[in-house]
Amino acid sequence: MAPDEQKEVYVKYVNNLYSILRELREKHPKVEIESCSGGGGRVDLGILRYTDEVWPSDNTDPFDRLTIQDGFTYAYTPGVMMAWVTESPGGANYAFRSVEYRFLSSMQGGLGVGANLNHWKPEDFTTAKQLIGEYKQVRETVQHGSLYRLISPRDGSEHSVTESVSPDKSQAVVFAFLHSTHLQFPYPLLYLRGLDPKAEYKLHWITSTPGGQLPETGTGAYWMNSGIALNLMGDFQATAFRLDRVQ
Repeated sequence: MAPDEQKEVYVKYVNNLYSILRELREKHPKVEIESCSGGGGRVDLGILRYTDEVWPSDNTDPFDRLTIQDGFTYAYTPGVMMAWVTESPGGANYAFRSVEYRFLSSMQGGLGVGANLNHWKPEDFTTAKQLIGEYKQVRETVQHGSLYRLISPRDGSEHSVTESVSPDKSQAVVFAFLHSTHLQFPYPLLYLRGLDPKAEYKLHWITSTPGGQLPETGTGAYWMNSGIALNLMGDFQATAFRLDRVQ
């Protein structure tokens, strides 16, 4: 190929890839297709025309993923963002993270498990079973609801909090993370967003209660304006809860 035509290789490669995916879509419309080439800005709307989900990064450390997922969801919905629970210690930092922490990080997108289950203890399976059940209750809200970044994990933040609210405002789910407690500073108060201020919502803890006194029910106005104290303390801690509108 002549030097002035060599750049066409990249264009032809992409066009051929799209043609293969297009044919697969036509022949197997119910097959779920994932584009695994995600990191380094390789997710684009062109590939998403033919695939159902993408792999955001080969870095699956659940703490690092908080920042990766934060940036990813500025461009794409959490519904196409695969987020796996993987080995610990492992990932990019070879650091230990609890099963619960790993699950809560991944439950903010398309939850999957990609760990060697032969390394898990019985209590790990118990935790996983419980959290998978909880995820099924909020999956539609997480993947297709409105995402609110209550506290960003970027710029060295010790905290990360996301809130997802269903389109009809009947459910909200909150995931909160702590890198480490510093100088005994308390966890920031949370002020939720996007709820129906006049509706009554019932609190349900996805994890164990991290402390603090919260009512079992409250109006949307209460949850958005009163300030929620989670009292997370320690290193690499996380908690989650959901609010369901009382009918």
